[in-house]
Amino acid sequence: MAKTLDQLRSEQRKSKKSSTTASKGKVAAQAKAKQPQHPEHHQSLGEIALSWLKTLGGAIVMVMILNGLLIASFVVPTGSMENTVMTGDFLFVNKLIYAPSTPQLIPIFNIPLPYYRFPGLREPRKGDVIVFIFPGNRDESKPQEFQYYLKRCVATAGDVLEIRNKRLYINGTESAFPPEGKFGQSASLNPDDYLYTFPVGKGYNRDNYGPVKVPKRGDVINISLENLQEWDTFIRREGHTVSTEGTTILIDGNPTTRYTVQRDYCFGMGDNRDNSLDSRYWGFIPVDNVVGTPLIVYWSWETNLIGDSYFGTLIEKFKTIRFNRIGKVIH
Repeated sequence: MAKTLDQLRSEQRKSKKSSTTASKGKVAAQAKAKQPQHPEHHQSLGEIALSWLKTLGGAIVMVMILNGLLIASFVVPTGSMENTVMTGDFLFVNKLIYAPSTPQLIPIFNIPLPYYRFPGLREPRKGDVIVFIFPGNRDESKPQEFQYYLKRCVATAGDVLEIRNKRLYINGTESAFPPEGKFGQSASLNPDDYLYTFPVGKGYNRDNYGPVKVPKRGDVINISLENLQEWDTFIRREGHTVSTEGTTILIDGNPTTRYTVQRDYCFGMGDNRDNSLDSRYWGFIPVDNVVGTPLIVYWSWETNLIGDSYFGTLIEKFKTIRFNRIGKVIH
């Protein structure tokens, strides 16, 4: 059958298109053949190690930022807050509420860092369980090492606190005892307890303490040789030097009989009232030192076990997991 003119023209177009496609494929193949061939690169052991270090370093930085700004983890080392929290409780701590900050220390190595404190949502209130930077023992202007402590805030700046026969009074009104707090049934009072309480020379003890006023920014304290030992460490903790020349008191080298408080403070006590080293023994807590409040227990087991080996101790720890505490909300 004879082909029409349109059919011939269509076959010519298809033939031309096929020829063009083949030509392009040939050119592409020739160009690819001309490209230099690079041998496959195998990373050296040093490069692999460096890559891992960069990844680990980035992860640590992210953890530090999150710990500073939002949520941190805290392990309860002692029983001073029983039964509200127990030794070996692992807590998530809300840092946004009081004082989000830049990283305060390098994890694992526990090396403190200079940090900047951002404004929080609110200040600590009476009854809050607080995590704070330990200000130091009674006679220390600076602590020997950086540590976080956990106590209950029982009084805030400007409050007058007093303990009468183990009962706590704030501004003359008896304060409610924590729902899960306790007194030690066998924790008899050491007759020399007054020698170790804060402030020096007042003669207070664990069960009968105060009255004391929690310092507030702007308070003016009258200083004399008679009460200087009571306020010496407090003033040093605010960053000043204290000395005497004869009967003259010098603060930062200047003679004075008055001191103006520069920060707000709170008073912390453990819910395990007879077995807690707290503000009764080492003094007021600067509000600037308060970093957060615990939210929830995410893990709990006995942390003070000592075994014959690491794995033996680990097995014993797993036997002490407190499943009933996991998920407990702290308040």
